[in-house]
Amino acid sequence: MGEENKKLMFIVTSAEEQPERATIPFVLANAALAMDAEAIVVLQTMGVYLGMKNYARHVHAAGFPPLQDLIDMFLEQGGKLWVCEPCIKARQISQGELIEGASIVAGASLVDAMLDAKNVAVY
Repeated sequence: MGEENKKLMFIVTSAEEQPERATIPFVLANAALAMDAEAIVVLQTMGVYLGMKNYARHVHAAGFPPLQDLIDMFLEQGGKLWVCEPCIKARQISQGELIEGASIVAGASLVDAMLDAKNVAVY
């Protein structure tokens, strides 16, 4: 029997306007990493703002740890943070404005990872 696929992908489409929807994927992604699963968080549409330096410092959903702490923990534990290339271009965000550890990806890479993931959750 082959090795069980333990890759999960969380797609984030919200930012400060919906702090719970921006935060919960990082809570779950950190839990996945703690359970020895591979976790990828993809920032799309409004969610790309979470990939900007210092942006998440002011996003805090009631009942959850501060979002910046969750993002830092996620990256420190080896999580992959992907940012949608067309989405940042549409918002005129440059690669230099992104946090360290964020990778810019386009459609083909995203679809390939989705096909390889055990589950994909969209927030």
